[in-house]
Amino acid sequence: MTSPNSTFTEIVTTTLRRHPRAIADNVSEHNALLRRLGQRKRTEKVDGGYEIVEPLDYAENSTYQRYSGYDTLNVQASDVLSAAKFDWKQAAVHVTASGRELRQNSGKNQIVNLAKARMTNAMRTARNNMAADVYSDGSASNQVNGLQALVADAGTGTVGGIVSSTYTFWKNIVQSAASPLQGGGSITPAKGTIQSLMLPLWLALTRGSDAPDLIMADDTYFTYYEESLTDLKRYTDNQEKAQGGFITLKYKTADVVYDSSASGMPDAHMYFLNTDFLKMVVHQDADWAEVPEMRAINQDAVVIPIIWQGNLVTSNRSLQGVLKA
Repeated sequence: MTSPNSTFTEIVTTTLRRHPRAIADNVSEHNALLRRLGQRKRTEKVDGGYEIVEPLDYAENSTYQRYSGYDTLNVQASDVLSAAKFDWKQAAVHVTASGRELRQNSGKNQIVNLAKARMTNAMRTARNNMAADVYSDGSASNQVNGLQALVADAGTGTVGGIVSSTYTFWKNIVQSAASPLQGGGSITPAKGTIQSLMLPLWLALTRGSDAPDLIMADDTYFTYYEESLTDLKRYTDNQEKAQGGFITLKYKTADVVYDSSASGMPDAHMYFLNTDFLKMVVHQDADWAEVPEMRAINQDAVVIPIIWQGNLVTSNRSLQGVLKA
């Protein structure tokens, strides 16, 4: 007779191996930021490396010149490339069952139901915690770089090994209601003032064809923006976002997407993101992948780890911005 333990393990393992993409998507598509990065193919799978290395194009070529006839041309080398280096971060969630639970659910249907329930719980736990991580400041042990680190409230910080107070090209843009970019006195965010805060930040982040394509907003600032539109509301026609359940408006060419504080989005914040320079890098062997069953020698239980390894990275902080109180 097949033991309930082996049946449970087989069901979980078969589910993981047959549906690895669906399981990974179950995590990423329940977060507006991760969903957008996936839609724009800004999720990259790599096969290894001591660190995640992101090349930077941080300066213009200094040899551009106007000339006539036999003028001497400037052929001096230009130092225009560097790299940011991001540490790998890891996360795991475990599908577990005690021997008592397995024996109590030893009938075929009961084991199937137990396995499905534990898998559902594990994936819900993974997606909720990963959502909080991608909005975080990355200060928790082994936590990914969230938006509060990459697009910091102060605009500074050491990101990817680069000290932005030394290398000013590596600062993100900050629009503070207390000290607006456009000068003048402080502005109290409200439906009548929110766009006066948004426009200067948008302009500061727009350089030729480079412009924010995604604005993440908490409930307070999203409400102010929606109320400011009165009868001119423009909801996105992107069906994929509608199907994902995310409330989305438009600001110029960017989608304005609401995410709640329960998901980790900080209160009274709007992030103006250019996702051409933002991506999630994931190890190809650890994209919510199963590790073989583990059993402790001193426990009557089975544990099946599901692991993830990667980090949220940017290649241009100066084209990312935050609006805060």
